[in-house]
Amino acid sequence: MTERLDGGRQDDGHSAGEHPDGTRPDGAQPDGARLDGATAEVVRSYLLAAAEEMRATLIRTSFNPVIYEVHDFGMSMYDADLRLIAEATGLTFFLGANDFSLRKGVEYVGRENLFPGDVVLLNYPYWNAAHSYDATLFCPVFAGVDLVGFLCVRAHWMDLGAKDPGYVLDSTDMHQEGIIFPGTKVFSGGVPNREIIELIRFNSRMPDLVIGDLNAQVAALRTGERRFLEILEKFGRPTVDAAVRRMVEDGEARTRAALAELPQGSWTAVDWLDDDGITDEPVRMQVTVTIADGTFTVDFAGSSPATPGPINMPFGATIAICKVVLKALTSPDEPSNFGTTVPLEVRAEPGTLFHAVYPQPTFTLWTGIVAVELILKALAQGMPDRLPASSGGDVPGFMMVGIHPETGQMFAVSNNDPVGWGATPSHDGMNAATHVSGSTGRITPIEVLEARTGMFFERVEMREDSGGAGRFRGGVGLRRDIRFVVPGEFLSVIKKTRSRPWALEGGLEPEPNQVVVFPGTEREHRVSTRRTRVEIGDRVTLLTAGGGGHGDPRERDPELVRRDVAEGYVSPDAARRTYGIDDV
Repeated sequence: MTERLDGGRQDDGHSAGEHPDGTRPDGAQPDGARLDGATAEVVRSYLLAAAEEMRATLIRTSFNPVIYEVHDFGMSMYDADLRLIAEATGLTFFLGANDFSLRKGVEYVGRENLFPGDVVLLNYPYWNAAHSYDATLFCPVFAGVDLVGFLCVRAHWMDLGAKDPGYVLDSTDMHQEGIIFPGTKVFSGGVPNREIIELIRFNSRMPDLVIGDLNAQVAALRTGERRFLEILEKFGRPTVDAAVRRMVEDGEARTRAALAELPQGSWTAVDWLDDDGITDEPVRMQVTVTIADGTFTVDFAGSSPATPGPINMPFGATIAICKVVLKALTSPDEPSNFGTTVPLEVRAEPGTLFHAVYPQPTFTLWTGIVAVELILKALAQGMPDRLPASSGGDVPGFMMVGIHPETGQMFAVSNNDPVGWGATPSHDGMNAATHVSGSTGRITPIEVLEARTGMFFERVEMREDSGGAGRFRGGVGLRRDIRFVVPGEFLSVIKKTRSRPWALEGGLEPEPNQVVVFPGTEREHRVSTRRTRVEIGDRVTLLTAGGGGHGDPRERDPELVRRDVAEGYVSPDAARRTYGIDDV
């Protein structure tokens, strides 16, 4: 199946080249006055500021640390034609996925059934472009009787009635992954739908957190709605619509121009996931990326069929990861809008790893994280001078679930640990940083993890020798030693521990992610994605991956090697053995 992101050419009942408000492609307004560039830029800045205010509202009012600490959310603003016009900083996968889910949600509910004050909840994974706990709330924006736009806020809820608390690692169909809302009004005409909200409450093991986060998302939508209407009142709808059209056209033109400057051709790469959560068999991922004729095509043919376990990707989520790479290549310093991804084509056959269909399980979406680097691995064949080596290959996630001894309430608090970034042709990779797929996402502070769970962190330090050696060295990962002070379950969520992340141009591959449960005991063993029962006094060691090296290690500046040894990133033995530096 092919998805071409050119919705601006949808059959919307208007003649070619004409916007619904009557403005023309050249930016002219209905009265013939031309929109100047300064005004267009001011309108864009107002829209971006409105999205950022939505973001601030969500952070201030949410109940769940994964939202207010980690920033596991995405929020976007759209015009009446469902075209992205502004978004706030957040998790990159969510921002790209909002476009797909909003379109599906409006299609399901019907424009004619949307009214002022409505808020719709969508978490059906194949439409929502995510797993069932990534709850998308959207609302229409009306100026009087006119539907003028839409707002969308997606955030991770901690529990919604799945078969297991916290995170589902071994589901075999969608119905084990929580209660599903295909596009259900939680507010109608501004009034809460008590029956639906109570249904959510009674299907959650942590209802206070979930209902609190639902209300925080609604507050963010109301903030955006208020600001959107103020912008329309300040500038007038014709001016705002003309500015949006100009911004979208500029976004597409910039992307196509940037693509034309990149190497042209097709490149294929293969990688492997550890398993699907049900069997121990590795899962094949393959991608072919083509840049030609102003189009960026990503084809996942050759990847595994859909798996029995929950690592399958909804097609909207697959599109979202491709948007991340396209944006990073073509306009990383510019705000996104609908136009910036028009040149993207994504192909994945239904019923395969990258295009899940009902009722295939989708909860453990780490496939998408590894796939971002798979796409970069393919591109690096054609442009090794432009791209870094692999940045850890995956996100090492973990979570503890249990009963808090002070409150008697269930807790489920997660963290996505940092990894070393890949080296580039001109500098070393960053040490212990959020994975490249995480955007502005943050790790959960130790203070939160220790206060809200039963984990005590005995050690947190840089992982010596974990970065891939090279003329430029990959960044190092992290080591955590955890001791449990209350019983519960420890969940590790990693899908690339059996194979190393890749390097470039003669650099060396880094150490991969590792999770060692019960270290130093007769029960010691290594796991990747696993739910492990722990008791008081048990321990776990987490070792996160480094980044790949770039270039021959023997060409590295000896002074840089000596500095690495002094700072603990490289051991004296590795300096002698790998870099050939004896006097360290």
